[in-house]
Amino acid sequence: MSIEHRDDTGARFGMWLFLYTEVILFSGLFIIYAVSLTNYPAEFSQASNKLNVYFGGANTIVLLTSSLTIALAISAIQMGRKKQCLQLCWVTIALAIVFLINKYFEWSAEISHGIYPGSEHLAEMGAGITVFFNLYYFTAGLHGLHVLIGATLIAVVAVMTAKDKVTSDRYTLLENSALYWHLVDLVWIFLFPLYYLIL
Repeated sequence: MSIEHRDDTGARFGMWLFLYTEVILFSGLFIIYAVSLTNYPAEFSQASNKLNVYFGGANTIVLLTSSLTIALAISAIQMGRKKQCLQLCWVTIALAIVFLINKYFEWSAEISHGIYPGSEHLAEMGAGITVFFNLYYFTAGLHGLHVLIGATLIAVVAVMTAKDKVTSDRYTLLENSALYWHLVDLVWIFLFPLYYLIL
């Protein structure tokens, strides 16, 4: 029993260490954003107005809800409610898919208007707006990749739960996947106002 406890503790520590490196990665991007905003305040505000705040707002609600469902999944498995845990895991995955679908339609609309890295139309808008959208596509794209990875991780853990490899006595894998998902949510909470709500 003590060995299992040490394994779980090590797994949790490893996940926190990994999340720390992820925070450093996104913090670097936010620093670049801050410096660029200082250089092009008016252009960043103008560029922000070209983004669809409704898509961004909807995705914020989607991710906040998904953080709630994965947290409830942990509570469910702790109480031995396997079926409820699985249902909540799959709801979380479904919300992740909704997020990615929304992002697909949002980006499709922007690209159809010639607003994407390397486009002549974007270059004509000037250096400041170009910098904004280059940062936007890279950061939001990196975040989208994390959403995909997080949803895949939760799906794997859900399958393991169905096979009783994750139980009320051993649910560290579910906890770690939830921690990763909360990071995905947290990053978006910063991205949304930084890119969509500039005045």
